[in-house]
Amino acid sequence: MNKSLRYISVSHKTASTIQREKYHLSDTEKELLTHLIRSTFSDISGLFILATCNRTEIYFEAIHTTKNDLTALLIDFKSIQNKTSEQMVFISSNQTETSIQHLLEVSSGLESLVFGDAEIISQIKKAHQFSMHYKMQGSLLERALQAVFKTHKRISNETNFRDGTTSVAYKSLKVIRQTYDSETVKSKKILFVGAGDIVKQLFKYNSKFNFNNIYISNRSLEKAIILAQANQCHTYPWEHVLSNNFDDFDVIISAASNCPNLINNISASKKPLLIDLAVPCNIDKRLKEIEHVIFHDLDSISVELEETKEHRLAATDEVNGIINEEIESYKEWLEGGLLRALLAEFKIKVHTKVKTQLNTIESSKITLVTNQVMKKIMVQNELTINVDDIDSLICEEISSLHI
Repeated sequence: MNKSLRYISVSHKTASTIQREKYHLSDTEKELLTHLIRSTFSDISGLFILATCNRTEIYFEAIHTTKNDLTALLIDFKSIQNKTSEQMVFISSNQTETSIQHLLEVSSGLESLVFGDAEIISQIKKAHQFSMHYKMQGSLLERALQAVFKTHKRISNETNFRDGTTSVAYKSLKVIRQTYDSETVKSKKILFVGAGDIVKQLFKYNSKFNFNNIYISNRSLEKAIILAQANQCHTYPWEHVLSNNFDDFDVIISAASNCPNLINNISASKKPLLIDLAVPCNIDKRLKEIEHVIFHDLDSISVELEETKEHRLAATDEVNGIINEEIESYKEWLEGGLLRALLAEFKIKVHTKVKTQLNTIESSKITLVTNQVMKKIMVQNELTINVDDIDSLICEEISSLHI
């Protein structure tokens, strides 16, 4: 029986945040799960585990093991009750073509919560390295991942789908770079207020900007310290934020939850850049009326993001066209592989017959006749040739070669 590429998936499209959290896999859990899958299902030759904040997906190459088998194992592995109802949060397939289509749509960003998110390809590369570490690529899976990387490159080169950004955090950092001159911008003193997802994204995207004088302040000092240590920056006392003591800062990006008008007074000694990413707003909008203040909020930041989203939506047909072309290439490779396997099996039969008719153990003669017979069969495109005809072809070759 032939192998198939299969998958199971729980994502933001099928499950709530609380439901998704139950299936999130840490690096340690991925290792344990890999060992469990290998020991439970001996027919699985390829395994690819993708775990992000918005999805947990497992792609696997198997002969007998089904999507339901692996879903049940994952539910048990995570010690989740109500197994029957939990099955409803998954989408899955046992078909190779459907599985690779889903993988290509996910890897391109079409299925991302942030439409067109390019970050997913880095996560896929990391998951690929994990599979290679455990020698669990599998031929179908490895070819599928090569299609992923080729598709990603084609989308970047052939469409406008990757143009712009849809992240308010990334856009905010870009505003800093656009506001100050290139010689001094990296040393500007920057304050992040809050410690939630947006601030975490600010730190993540700063790797592309390399601002090196960042401070963080948060109601919970412990959370601020954790982020500061992880990102080699400094903490700033929350009390100073409450008293609006910002004299030393060039830039303030505020994203603290439930702190309306937290920032309502700015010294006239500087020309600060204020960016308010909070809902409700952290920064009193009256501050933007001060002549020397440069002010942005979610509305102004989001204008360009909406334009980016519209451009990406306009390029969706082109992206789907590329995906369909790569699926067709994969299917051609798959069909070629089946033909190669059939030819190899057929050649073994011919080889055995040649060896019997020649009545010799001299491998060079056996190989010569076998190859000549196979060439004639391929020219005639007759893999269904009957036994008598094969015998006749062998006799002809032996005679013509004077063996």
